[in-house]
Amino acid sequence: MPNSDVSTPDPSAAPSPPSDEQTTVAQLRALVARFVGERAWEQFHSPKNLAMSLAIEAAELMEHFQWTPVESPAEVRAESTRVAAVGEELADVVCYALALANALELDLSATIRDKMLKNAQKYPTPSCTDATG
Repeated sequence: MPNSDVSTPDPSAAPSPPSDEQTTVAQLRALVARFVGERAWEQFHSPKNLAMSLAIEAAELMEHFQWTPVESPAEVRAESTRVAAVGEELADVVCYALALANALELDLSATIRDKMLKNAQKYPTPSCTDATG
């Protein structure tokens, strides 16, 4: 395998993986693209299939909260096993989102920035300060 900054993880390799502060969106996209490419999965990665897979993984993420009381983030974080399971499902959701962005050649940073600007106009700060409505 050629030497590069981001490669498919080797579980027996480096002692501590990079954190969010050290990893760019481009590096994550490259990691997903390399993983997909190594398995020749591009043939299955139509926008429809990726969107459906993303929705399925989002449903699996929701299962961790189904039939539970509304909890604060701190309450959920207190259960390390649960946080790990939620993290795995969230990683699946993000990986499919990155795979879809790769397939459609979307610039995620620009797309997210644009969407947040639209959201800021749609939901101005003063109208969103009270949880009761």
